[in-house]
Amino acid sequence: MSAVLVAPPQAPPAPRPPSAARAVLVTVGLVAGLVVATLASLALGARDVPVADVVGALTGTLPADHYNSVVVLSERLPRTVLGLLVGACLGAAGVVMQAVTRNPLVDGGILGIELGAACAVVCSMLFLGVADVTTTFWFALAGAGLTAAAVWVLARLTTHTSPAIGLVICGAAVSALLAALINLVIIRDEAVNAHYRFWVIGQLNGRGDTLDELWPFVVVGLVAALFLGGRLNVLALGETTAAGLGVDVRRASLGASVVAVLLCAVATAAVGPVAFVGLVGAHGARLLLGADLRRVVPAGMAVGALLLLVADVAGRLVPGDGEIAVGVMTALVGTPVFVVLARSRRLVEA
Repeated sequence: MSAVLVAPPQAPPAPRPPSAARAVLVTVGLVAGLVVATLASLALGARDVPVADVVGALTGTLPADHYNSVVVLSERLPRTVLGLLVGACLGAAGVVMQAVTRNPLVDGGILGIELGAACAVVCSMLFLGVADVTTTFWFALAGAGLTAAAVWVLARLTTHTSPAIGLVICGAAVSALLAALINLVIIRDEAVNAHYRFWVIGQLNGRGDTLDELWPFVVVGLVAALFLGGRLNVLALGETTAAGLGVDVRRASLGASVVAVLLCAVATAAVGPVAFVGLVGAHGARLLLGADLRRVVPAGMAVGALLLLVADVAGRLVPGDGEIAVGVMTALVGTPVFVVLARSRRLVEA
């Protein structure tokens, strides 16, 4: 009886990258969406401004002292630009952190950056009487940076696990400590509690004056994130494979984490904590363009910016007095979207 030869099992084929046509289509769609969202942000609000007046104010054909020109240039343009920058920062940070930890549910907030900024703001209010937005920005940025440094040092001292897992564990521990400190401070002082409630809700309204302090950090962080795509692709193969290809896994992971921490720190310091933008931005970009992080990182920036701007505009249009803060809107919109994305097998496999 002749022997039957059985071919050894083969590994499943690697996921195919999206075609060039699809990549172009996605890019055009994201750019068009950002343009429409930007015009809507400039035109819609408590007092709607015609699109023609918006264009006139931007091009200078509408007189500078015209009421609509003042509204667009002085109030809505800084708010819109801030929303685009913060959304891009959060989207890029979400992509980078998920790639570093190889965990689709990770966001930069898990490192304690948001709570670090919040703790610094609370302490500045209580001990220094800080109340204006610009000074609060610098204290929040300092707190976020110190928290990031503390988490990084603790992760370096954690030698019994991988750098990525060490960062997550240390971030969770630092977050618990900071949350306890914040609760201790705000319970003891009603005035600080009132100021903290205004800052912690996460909103773009009244934060446009942080642009002068924000843009240098945004440029550095976003440019650095764009150059991480190739290295993140190697890290996604696993620590053993990446090391075999000559990559210093610890250095690469920590370097990428520093970029993500910088982006999260600047975004949180500028507008307060905003939920789900980083998570949904990263998931949405991966769903659109697959697993190649050279494409996913810039797409995450665009999706994050689009999500934050749309949420801000939607918050202005809700019936009733006033408007709903963007942090509340992203939580309302992002929660069901994130649940659907997290349950998608296709997304997890990507």
